[in-house]
Amino acid sequence: MAESGVNPTAAALLGLLHEGPMTGGQLMAAAERRLAPYWSMTRSQVYRELPVLADKGLVRLGKPGPRMSQPYAITAAGKRTFSRWLAEDPGRDTIRNPIALRIAFGQLHSASQLKSLQAAANEYHTEALARVREQAKNARKEGDTYDASALEFAVAYHKAALSWLKSAPVSS
Repeated sequence: MAESGVNPTAAALLGLLHEGPMTGGQLMAAAERRLAPYWSMTRSQVYRELPVLADKGLVRLGKPGPRMSQPYAITAAGKRTFSRWLAEDPGRDTIRNPIALRIAFGQLHSASQLKSLQAAANEYHTEALARVREQAKNARKEGDTYDASALEFAVAYHKAALSWLKSAPVSS
């Protein structure tokens, strides 16, 4: 565990809670909207981390709302922990690309499987690139240079993936 005592998912939740109290579902939606182009979080991770953060006193529960949903708010201790997390060394990137993994075993695929894999990946990255370019443009327009910069990472990633797909061996 990092010096701050929180993992990146927990830190991302604390960061999002700086915007104000949110339920688990709202946090998931905010993570999808703001972070998904470059950082994935699952619903199960969000709901697993929230009680841990509450037990550590980093967030507090609000009053139950509709369907027993409870908003979480960041505490002063949560803000201090998040600040410590920001100051830590981020560590190394972890690359997990399911297309590259399958291409690595290309000799075990049929030619049609590889072509189908490449076509689907091209479609995904083309659509994702268009979406994230729009998000980055909107972030710049709203004056959020930090969010725009992080989104530019996702733009570069999808461009690189499309470039790589052009050179990937997909025929036997």
